[in-house]
Amino acid sequence: MGRRIGWLTAAAALAGVLALNASALAQTAAAPAANAAPTADNAILLTVFLKHDQSRPLNELNAQLEKQGFYKAFPPPGVEVVSWNVLMGIGQVVTLRLPASRLREVNRIFETTAWGPYHTEFYPTYDYKAAGLAEHDKAK
Repeated sequence: MGRRIGWLTAAAALAGVLALNASALAQTAAAPAANAAPTADNAILLTVFLKHDQSRPLNELNAQLEKQGFYKAFPPPGVEVVSWNVLMGIGQVVTLRLPASRLREVNRIFETTAWGPYHTEFYPTYDYKAAGLAEHDKAK
């Protein structure tokens, strides 16, 4: 009986490993390309706060952004800039539409080219305009 349980346990472990490998292979094959464009089924909105380092003058901040290659790297091709606004006394707010698979890439651009001149904050975002206006119209 001990042999049979040992054999069943080994067979179950092997089946689990094979299933895990098949699942990993399927995920790898199904992963979107690194330069995938945002579509209705894969796009996310991301709002990024770029808060100025107010202890330093603007020309110094801009020189550091240029040295670090911020405007060469951002925005990367295939990432849509939905809005890009200056908030006086705070910095800039950028809302992006991008494939979820490119989130890490976009984060790394900020980490390597924007840190120093800016303190960054990231917020997953969704478009509420139509719903908010509909509620407003309904409330009249």
